[in-house]
Amino acid sequence: MSSHARWLIFIALLSAFCIWVATPPAFKGVQSEACAAAADSANLKCSENLELDFNGDGEYDFVLNITQSLGLDLVGGLRVLLQADTAIDNFTLEDLGETANNVARRVNALGLTEATVQVQGRDRILVELPGVRDPAQAVATIQRTALLEFVDFGGLRNQVVDLVGREIVTSEQVALRQNATLAEGETDPLADRRTHPVTGLPFRTVMTGAGLQAASAVLSPPQGTGSPEWMINFEVKEDFQDVFGSFTRDRIGEPMAIVLDGEVLSAPIIQAQLSSGGVITGQFSEEEANTLALQLRSGALPIPLRIESTQEVGATLGQESVRLSVQAGVVGVIVVLAFMLIYYRLPGFAADLALVVFIFLNIAVFKLLPVTLTLPAITGFLISIGTAVDGNILIFERIKEELRAGLPLDAALKAGFDRAWTSIRDSNLSTIIICGILFMFGQTPGASIVAGFAVTLAIGLVLNLFTAVIVTRTFLYILVGLFRGTISNNRAILGA
Repeated sequence: MSSHARWLIFIALLSAFCIWVATPPAFKGVQSEACAAAADSANLKCSENLELDFNGDGEYDFVLNITQSLGLDLVGGLRVLLQADTAIDNFTLEDLGETANNVARRVNALGLTEATVQVQGRDRILVELPGVRDPAQAVATIQRTALLEFVDFGGLRNQVVDLVGREIVTSEQVALRQNATLAEGETDPLADRRTHPVTGLPFRTVMTGAGLQAASAVLSPPQGTGSPEWMINFEVKEDFQDVFGSFTRDRIGEPMAIVLDGEVLSAPIIQAQLSSGGVITGQFSEEEANTLALQLRSGALPIPLRIESTQEVGATLGQESVRLSVQAGVVGVIVVLAFMLIYYRLPGFAADLALVVFIFLNIAVFKLLPVTLTLPAITGFLISIGTAVDGNILIFERIKEELRAGLPLDAALKAGFDRAWTSIRDSNLSTIIICGILFMFGQTPGASIVAGFAVTLAIGLVLNLFTAVIVTRTFLYILVGLFRGTISNNRAILGA
């Protein structure tokens, strides 16, 4: 079997997989008989997720998400306006920008990869969450990104269980409320929170979340016959290491509370002096460990925030506009396919097949990563289709030049691909570098749609390096082998 035949088999299998991912069956409430039969025979669930249970224990060992996320301009979502706490009156625009960055990291960690977070005025932050199905949960998640504290629970080891999950008063909360004025009829939010059960005073805040450098959920190394457990690794910024190290050194064997928005999340026992960081253990499940790590990473905001307003919004473009946009894209692709077939004939047919593979491969990658599709992201994808066609044109024009120079057919094909490759590679790589710059710019609040455009364009350019050379070459060599006799008598079939 020749190398081109092997490549053809690989491309056929890859294309079949991509088509399946790009067009999966969707079952909304009612399962079809075919899906139900497949689910019973292969432990599959009828949905847009491929879920496999290998050992039959009722837990999915492998989950493949094949749903497509859409942006706010296509599917609507939730718009949340955040107001800086009036207790803080000396923050700068830089502080507000850093707060917006923390909010963006928090909502993006929830899987909202195209969430838009931007500063409005001098004291507000606007958050747009596309495709949010549970507005209450989203609002609660954002609202919890207020004040993270590490609190002294010394001497309360026997009372920790009663305090976890409760709201308490801390010295940091009291300091933040000192300069605040309550509106008429408004009650002090600290009034109903628990104080220290012995002294009756607020609990002492050792360090706020501003002192955290990083936090992540990890599995502990296996020890003996015991199974590994989930724990949280955290790092402390250098400016806070002396204070945190001194406190943990003096409180070994005592609990230290992790408090978010006044609520005690956890109260682990201090096992050793922790200066630059440490681990938090507590028989966490994977979900609990990831949640706590997320709260530690982004729970600390330079400025406490409150929800000013929420609004559910519909799709900006509307269903009719989306339908027309899709139709325009389909018409454009058909025109390109027809041009390649008419102008380049047999090579154009090979390019058309490669372009179809390229399109389905992109759509499959968008779903598997996943990539949230907005109108700018779709624009980046359509531009990448143009670059894929451009690569094929470079190859075919080079082949025509070699044929006109008198080279035999096989030599002309090889020279055409070899000599066009450097141009395709360099042009794609230079554009990918620009996409990287656009992506970094898109990480600033309010510019996430730029990142979406850069991501889809870069994915298309990378895949084009495969399809424009390997896929097109394979199809063209197979077609030339099938029609070699016809080509020998009529070079016009190659568009030469």
